[in-house]
Amino acid sequence: MDPRELTLFVTATANSLYDSLPPAQLAVLAAVFTQLGDTLETLAAQAALLEAGCHGGSGSCRG
Repeated sequence: MDPRELTLFVTATANSLYDSLPPAQLAVLAAVFTQLGDTLETLAAQAALLEAGCHGGSGSCRG
């Protein structure tokens, strides 16, 4: 998918949710998606460290 198409899709989804939900629910949904994004980023970063051979707390990595 073209990056511009992706941002268009996300914007259209946000606008649709804005039309459908009251402000308090929008705020909760935004917080949920923020947490989801942060958790996915943490998981991906940890997986990248493990893939690079970084195990334990020694600070040394293969690679």
